[in-house]
Amino acid sequence: MMSEATKAQETLIHARALIGGQWRDSEARASVCDPYRGVAVGSAPVSTLQDLDDALEAAVSGSRIMARMPAYERAAMLRRIAAEVTRSAPMIGRVMARETGKALADCVTEVARSADTLLLCAEEAVRIEGEHVPMDASAIGAGKLGLCLRFPVGVVAAITPFNAPVNLAAHKLGPALAAGNAIVIKPSPKAPLSFHLFIEAVVAAGIPDGAVGSLFGDAIAPQMIADPRVDFVSFTGSIPVGKIIKANVGMKRVALELGGVGPSFVHHDADLAAAAKACARNGLLLAGQSCISVQNVFVARSVFDRFMALIEDEVRAIRFGDPLDPAMDVGTLIDDGAAQRVCSMIEAAVASGARLIHGGQREGALLQGALLAQVDPAMDIVRDEVFGPTVTVQPYDDIAEEFARISASPYGLQCGLFTNSLDLAMQAYRTIRTGGVIINATSRWRSDQMPYGGVKDSGIGREGPKYAIRDMTEERLLVIN
Repeated sequence: MMSEATKAQETLIHARALIGGQWRDSEARASVCDPYRGVAVGSAPVSTLQDLDDALEAAVSGSRIMARMPAYERAAMLRRIAAEVTRSAPMIGRVMARETGKALADCVTEVARSADTLLLCAEEAVRIEGEHVPMDASAIGAGKLGLCLRFPVGVVAAITPFNAPVNLAAHKLGPALAAGNAIVIKPSPKAPLSFHLFIEAVVAAGIPDGAVGSLFGDAIAPQMIADPRVDFVSFTGSIPVGKIIKANVGMKRVALELGGVGPSFVHHDADLAAAAKACARNGLLLAGQSCISVQNVFVARSVFDRFMALIEDEVRAIRFGDPLDPAMDVGTLIDDGAAQRVCSMIEAAVASGARLIHGGQREGALLQGALLAQVDPAMDIVRDEVFGPTVTVQPYDDIAEEFARISASPYGLQCGLFTNSLDLAMQAYRTIRTGGVIINATSRWRSDQMPYGGVKDSGIGREGPKYAIRDMTEERLLVIN
């Protein structure tokens, strides 16, 4: 626990919007509180429609500058930004832990990953390629030269969530700048402070006025995504909000990274100890607040009892408590309301016949990770995205039936499969309708350069620098007669 003297030394963060290269405050401000201690961490502005209008006007001008900037200059700029983010990582990480309740080590790791993401974007900025179109494949095209090149879309509007406020911002800002666009980002009101420090690092690296803008508060979001000056919308968050965005953007292209129920399979030939450790940690770390956190584990019946003993030991070893205490593995959920919601889902499952093997106790926003068995597929805690520290374990007899059930569900973000069978791995890859199949790891495995995203209700488009740049550029054909 921190001493009262140490707590008193914590700096309050005064976030400001970035519009046209200038920092802007607002009359209305929203306080941000530490979910573990209940004390103020700082405050963020509540941006107005005038702020939005000014930010988008600046972004239109900034997009023209970015479009003219050579690829090598965009790459150099992204490398400078990555260096500034790395330099600021300890401060940004600590503020993130204070405002989100996420364990300090995870927060510092996230900021370091953000710098890596930006470096990957720098590499991709100089690899945006077009292609020669073989016009003489038809008689009418014979004798003509066809080229297809990629050009920046213009202005990107991005909305980011609280659970990874810096790295998910980097996954939108980095590709947008690498592609030659301008970007305006609105973070979650629940985690605006570490995002603001990230934007400060971006500005310190030297960027054109209007190339990056930041706005705060949810009130402006509908107008932001619908504004005709916005050419592309990138959103990470819940499925209901994603559907609202999709219905209101008109003909704009979108990238929507939404939710999932974290299915991971453990076959009878798997390394059970490794699978149990991975499923426990990737279900409960970050307090389960990741779209791909392990939520549902399906285990071959012949090894079910052995697996349950192993995963229970792993769950009991994970330490929940003060997010600023280096000895803790997991801090709080984002707020008391989120913890109460997850706690209610656990209680409803138990009331319907599920067995709570461990955890589930709540103190404010701190919820001890829960391990449940004897669950039914119709239970909310299995069927719906929990977004909290719960892991359910179910036995299966026919894995093909489970693959089919996952494919038929509304979700399709990622799934994990532990097996030593290449045939089964390929069967999963070919038959499960999902954005990614991760072999001998869980649904939560992600590397920042890979194409990441979902299908069905889990989203549209892909993150990962190369793939996001592809989405944030548009093809244009040239035919020379």
